[in-house]
Amino acid sequence: MVTTRLLESSAMLSYDPAVEVDWDTPLDKDFHGASPEWSTLYGTKYWDEMTEAQQKELTRQEAASVACTGIWFEMILQQMILRDVYAKDASSDDVQWALTEIADECRHSIMFARGARKLNAPPYKPHRVAIELGRAFKTIAFGEAAYAAILVAEEVLDVMQRDWMRDERVVPFVRTINNIHVVEESRHMKFARDETKKRLAKAGWVRRQIHALVISIASYVIVTSMVNKKVYQRAGLDSERAIAEAQANEHHKSMMRSSCAGLMEFLASAKLLTKPALVFYRRAHLI
Repeated sequence: MVTTRLLESSAMLSYDPAVEVDWDTPLDKDFHGASPEWSTLYGTKYWDEMTEAQQKELTRQEAASVACTGIWFEMILQQMILRDVYAKDASSDDVQWALTEIADECRHSIMFARGARKLNAPPYKPHRVAIELGRAFKTIAFGEAAYAAILVAEEVLDVMQRDWMRDERVVPFVRTINNIHVVEESRHMKFARDETKKRLAKAGWVRRQIHALVISIASYVIVTSMVNKKVYQRAGLDSERAIAEAQANEHHKSMMRSSCAGLMEFLASAKLLTKPALVFYRRAHLI
């Protein structure tokens, strides 16, 4: 069984961020917070006009914003998984894995929060509408809608962080955080893919159509919430100009699309790329 193998993998390779991450060394501002190529302004005229110090501060604030969004979604994820396994046999491998994943996510959320604080960032939060949509989603989403949405959030973040953890321009403690998250989330993604396929096996045409749309809307909200608009002001930039150039930045849109190629292939194979769903994936620049 998939969950049996995941439990074995977790027992062999898991991390304690409280010990593994260097929390004590002061922040070195000579480093970026993320690979510059992943910045929402990279490739724009504004980016070229910025000083190197401004570019580094922006990537640090953007990395902190992504981390804060990750905390928000991990809290949604944990509630959906707990609701899914509620009253099931706690001795089964499926429930044991679900509880292991929740434990991982708790550690990740604490790790992200400490990381954002060390990057000298405020507690970035999604827009109020996104928060309320998330509240509704975690309450009503079930089956493939829940697990495919989990997969989308994890896959997009995974591709970014694989770049960041290898990039020597990124501050070392952030690289460690990214490495921990990539290793442990790889198991979560396998579980989410397996659960999505299993739940879809029982889904009729109508349910598949509805859940395909729900997943795409959830994906749109998650992805568009990753970088808070307040990061530009925090980095000392002209927010109005920065937001306008970021929204028109074809380089960043291309990065997002390329990062989601494997994910979109999986959703297509699961017949979840319906015409209504494609509207939201295109708006989020995921396809």
